[in-house]
Amino acid sequence: MHIALGCDRRGLSIKQAVMEYLPELNCSYCDFGCYEGESVDYPDIAQRVAEVVASGEVDLGVLICGTGIGMSIAANKVKGIRAALCYDAYAALRSRQHNNANILCLKGEDIEASLAIEIVRTYLGTNFEGGRHTRRLDKIKALEMH
Repeated sequence: MHIALGCDRRGLSIKQAVMEYLPELNCSYCDFGCYEGESVDYPDIAQRVAEVVASGEVDLGVLICGTGIGMSIAANKVKGIRAALCYDAYAALRSRQHNNANILCLKGEDIEASLAIEIVRTYLGTNFEGGRHTRRLDKIKALEMH
């Protein structure tokens, strides 16, 4: 599995922890920044990650900012993206099972790296259930046309 990663400066330490963990899951990744704690505009990074996910260049994405809210809002503006802000593993599980979320958004502040890793592990290890959920995703896709 190939993952796109991105963060703002408040998500840098969590992104680094995720990058260290991904090889244990046999996942490769591409890093879209930020790199050294510099101030960045998170919508720019969210857009880059969302575009490579939407194009199919990568399998899934992970975005991290202070609360995860800004990255989630920005990524969801890109057609075909279903970015889910998950603060625990159960939300990550359901985001994949029921919503087929293709980008996981995490908060970078006030979270232990171990919890972030648990959320990422659950997210990447869970598949979409299909069935009745497919009908609902089709309705979400229809909303993008308006």
